[in-house]
Amino acid sequence: MASPEPPKDARAMRRAVLGDAYVDAAVRSSDPAVAEFQDFITETAWGVWARGGDALTPRDRSLLVLAMTAALGRTEEFRLHATSAPRAGVTQKELDELPFQIAAYCGAPAAVVARRVLTETAAAREDVRGEASPAGQGGA
Repeated sequence: MASPEPPKDARAMRRAVLGDAYVDAAVRSSDPAVAEFQDFITETAWGVWARGGDALTPRDRSLLVLAMTAALGRTEEFRLHATSAPRAGVTQKELDELPFQIAAYCGAPAAVVARRVLTETAAAREDVRGEASPAGQGGA
């Protein structure tokens, strides 16, 4: 049995942060198990992003996700969220500062990987548009 359809605000938030092309590719499947999993991810993870109020902005949530995925060593998810962070309002200056915070709390190896991915995703944004704008691929 398929899970109920995720709330529209969770779907909208996922699209706003990750972009239509990424989400369309992620949810395109004729496999009912994959479709059910995508609904679950949208409802749970992106439902948290879509919570009302002003306690945490999409920018704040993006920085938190980047820190947590770096701490957990989830490089592909880190890459996805590093690519999409500018859509959530994170500046390049903030992204450049992030590895220092990661190094202090997660260790140098996590920070080295984060710095490498942040450099790659910034270069990809510049290659695509000639400026700091989102591009790329990844996980959720």
